[in-house]
Amino acid sequence: MTSKTIESLLAHNRAWADRRVAEDPQFFRRLSALQAPKFLWIGCSDSRVPANEITGTAPGEIFVHRNVANLVVHTDINLLSVLEYAVTQLKVEHVIVCGHYGCGGVLAAMRRTSFGVLNKWLRNIKDVYRLHEPALAQCEDEAARARLLVELNVREQVLNLAKTSILQKAWKYEHRPVLHGWVYGLEDGLLKPLIDMQPGHDLHPLYRYEDL
Repeated sequence: MTSKTIESLLAHNRAWADRRVAEDPQFFRRLSALQAPKFLWIGCSDSRVPANEITGTAPGEIFVHRNVANLVVHTDINLLSVLEYAVTQLKVEHVIVCGHYGCGGVLAAMRRTSFGVLNKWLRNIKDVYRLHEPALAQCEDEAARARLLVELNVREQVLNLAKTSILQKAWKYEHRPVLHGWVYGLEDGLLKPLIDMQPGHDLHPLYRYEDL
């Protein structure tokens, strides 16, 4: 992989924009006038997992939020703002939580090493580990445990989405969006679907809001 400079990034941007205009002279004018994606992507910040590229979507087709280990944390105002806007304003039809094997955040959460302020974030993954410890303990080695924890983490984050009043209100009145949990394989570039959750999914009663 060749090393890039700031100047090279800008040069590539100019070349990319020129190619777009050559292929479609109205591309940027049309794109600037409307944003109507059908998908919200909640993925990991890892630079090896570019949402648009691995899904073959063009600019304007997928709304993206990324953080370390693709977490849905109920005190994260950034995530909640993105979710609120995507669901209530953009009217997305699908929300995808996508993790990836070899996730550094998941691997860090499996250790007892202190990572400073990152500890508070990783604690959410440690909670997933504790919740599913019997299943994780049956894995034959640490690599297998890490892969399983990546998958379990995705499943828990999809469930966390369903627990929000934002999603429950959209489900109640507009019967959308569908939630999806996927894992991306760095070793083969393939997406693995793990879970689909349809509008109106039957949550534990403690998590259901009745006065929406």
